[in-house]
Amino acid sequence: MAVAVQSIKFGTDGWRGLIAADFTFERLALVAPVAAKVLADVFGASADNRTIIVGHDRRFMAEDFAKKTAEVVQAAGFDVLLSEDYAPTPAFSWAAKERNALGALVITASHNPGSYLGLKVKGAFGGSVSPEITSKIEALLPQGVPPAATPGNLQIFDPWSSYCEALRAKVDISRIQEAIRQGKLTVYADVMHGAAAGGLSKILDVPIQEINSDRDPLFNGGAPEPLPRYLSKLFRVMRTQGRRDSSGVAVGLVFDGDSDRIAAVDGQGNFLSPQILIPILIDHLASRRHMKGEVVKTVSGSDLIPRVAALHQLPVYETPIGYKFIADRMLSSPVLLGGEESGGIGYGTHIPERDALLSALYLLEAIAESGLDLSELYQQLQEQTGYFCAYDRLDLHLSGMDVRSRLIEQLENQPLKEIADQAVVDCQTTDGYKFRLANDSWLMIRFSGTEPVLRLYCEAPTIEQARQTLAWTKDWANSV
Repeated sequence: MAVAVQSIKFGTDGWRGLIAADFTFERLALVAPVAAKVLADVFGASADNRTIIVGHDRRFMAEDFAKKTAEVVQAAGFDVLLSEDYAPTPAFSWAAKERNALGALVITASHNPGSYLGLKVKGAFGGSVSPEITSKIEALLPQGVPPAATPGNLQIFDPWSSYCEALRAKVDISRIQEAIRQGKLTVYADVMHGAAAGGLSKILDVPIQEINSDRDPLFNGGAPEPLPRYLSKLFRVMRTQGRRDSSGVAVGLVFDGDSDRIAAVDGQGNFLSPQILIPILIDHLASRRHMKGEVVKTVSGSDLIPRVAALHQLPVYETPIGYKFIADRMLSSPVLLGGEESGGIGYGTHIPERDALLSALYLLEAIAESGLDLSELYQQLQEQTGYFCAYDRLDLHLSGMDVRSRLIEQLENQPLKEIADQAVVDCQTTDGYKFRLANDSWLMIRFSGTEPVLRLYCEAPTIEQARQTLAWTKDWANSV
């Protein structure tokens, strides 16, 4: 058993691996009961039952892995609520909190390519567990959890109904519905073959136009990640059908594989990254909904975020990348919004969990109330803050982990003094390497916790400068 569990490591949000190589029924059967036991050890005093929520997304055999999870957790003596169908990961986090369960185990690999599957562990509070808890799971794996003398009970449940009802209560649903029915707002949703499929329709009960709603475990040869390279179909739709005219606004909303991350495309077919959406959401909640609280951002978040927060006299707190760090902060401080560059955004009035469908509803509410396109709302914020910037990101696939090691050694022992002809004025190592440059731009170099991938992020005064900096960094990485 020791050999089988040695390489099981939890990353920024869960344990993920290649199906049939790293992620197998045998290994999952070892991990799931241990995760349940740790959840019981940590949250058992506050929960009034020994219930574990088990859910899944739409990946290859995800429902079969969920059933296996339910079986082994039940055999370990826990009561199990097993989802009757796929649903967004935040729906299972919501179920854990609403039902006062010990937590949730969700079979998903989020935004990873179709060859991956994984396990996310959610706490009784309705969010990602802390690194301390995942470390406890890893430490207990060699010992394992024996079957209980008396197995728990297993029941099937609907994860959608209560979740949708909770989201409807957060926004002015009638305002959004009216805008759509009157033709003032046209909504397109690219669910990327994932767990958000049917979600907006269930919540809004008005017609929206869904793209890539069929189940495709191969994700059309790509990955269910809300990045431009995977959105060619939505771009075509928005540029041909979604252009704004005098009668209304069109918006394309993008959901990742398990619907906890979001991006958007405006009526002219322009990609709107979370770096654009987060400032819009902060402003909407503070100015139109008159909500207060701390703004939590990750180290890779746009410099516009603290400037918009300052407009509304909201405090800002910065964390490493990984929503579990934001969730931890949300548990200890009154938070308005917590958001990360990759599209995970959560709200203090909900659960301490990123939730793409709730973010989508707030964005639709902002459009319905303002009558403006998302890009117009963003431009207004740039003008109000006097801060104009452009952001881009590049994922560089490495040939192996040895290349990763060489790059880390280079960054540690021979720090970069100049990047793309710009002097480095500061380097922050909270999470990865974030370089501030002389031209008021920044570059961040960070290694994926789940794949042999180098993630490069850049914000600069113009998109041309951002792309030049990323191109320089790519060449540097390939030369090491």
